[in-house]
Amino acid sequence: MRLSTRTGRPTDNPKNNKITVRLDDEATEILKAYCEQENVEKGEATRRGIKKLRSEIKK
Repeated sequence: MRLSTRTGRPTDNPKNNKITVRLDDEATEILKAYCEQENVEKGEATRRGIKKLRSEIKK
């Protein structure tokens, strides 16, 4: 039997970029509380936070 090299469901918005971040205890607790409140994974919560930074970018 041959396994497919692609796994998972197809998506219109692939997430090809990976980052690793170290957080202090306060940031970890904030992230955890937000994820529980919004019922989202840490990755989705992080993406939402990054998008909120867009308004602070100076052009």
